Amino acid sequence: MRNAVLADLLRLPDLRITCTVCERPGATELPAHAPGRLGTVQREPGENAVRFIARLAPAHDHVWVIAPETGGLLGRLQQAVGSPRWMGCNAPAIAAASSKRACLLVLAAAGLATPLAFEAAATRWVVKPDDGAGAVDTRVHQDHGLALADLAHRRETGLQATLEPWVDGEALSLSLLSGPGFVQLLAVNRQQIETDAAGALAYRGVLIDVLDLQRDPRAHRLRAVARDVVGALPGLHGLVGIDLVWHARHGPVVIEVNPRVTCAYVGLSAALQRNLAAEVLALHPLPQGQHA
Repeated sequence: MRNAVLADLLRLPDLRITCTVCERPGATELPAHAPGRLGTVQREPGENAVRFIARLAPAHDHVWVIAPETGGLLGRLQQAVGSPRWMGCNAPAIAAASSKRACLLVLAAAGLATPLAFEAAATRWVVKPDDGAGAVDTRVHQDHGLALADLAHRRETGLQATLEPWVDGEALSLSLLSGPGFVQLLAVNRQQIETDAAGALAYRGVLIDVLDLQRDPRAHRLRAVARDVVGALPGLHGLVGIDLVWHARHGPVVIEVNPRVTCAYVGLSAALQRNLAAEVLALHPLPQGQHA
């Protein structure tokens, strides 16, 4: 994701960019660029991510962070950077989307279909981290009692976890571009999710832009979902992801909202023949006479 965003930004003139890297293998492999356009920086020994970003932010006009909500990390990074420089969703939107259960309650109250509507007739249940990402530590149970026991065990060990009905259907995600007064559905993607014999979920990636938004009869309802989610969670700004299941009878059922860049960004600019990073940057204009 970092390199996909970075490659798009490097196509723009007059930008001087600093990219964070770490010691992990492959982390320093960056897109090709002209000399002087791109600098790199690493954390100092013992420096955590929040202090690192807080140290760098004042020297830059804009800061675009790619990070998960897990453990409140994305929200803490937003606070460290501050609203004037932050490229992305605002603090209330990040907070609302960071709890899967709380987010579903907000969406359901706004009239959107969520797994909560399936509680009475559920035959399978899913237990997962309330603030997780990428299907990590997510398990599907055939028995409600076992699901409740799984939930209780996680909470007893200090983990934030949630339980909800499992919704059968096609696992999709929506890529949105959102700003003040508008929301655009960029693409519909298909999530590749596998469940093993013990019920453990594994995320195997995403196939981007799988639905023709001009011809597919589902496009109208999916655009409405995108619009309604943004309406229910004010402050979703920039690139946003919505995970949902297309149920055979009920249509789109929203599973969660990602207030950030998601894996679907990789290859999406090329697929749409647009520079999405440039469009996000345009939502954050600099004062006249300044250059990023």
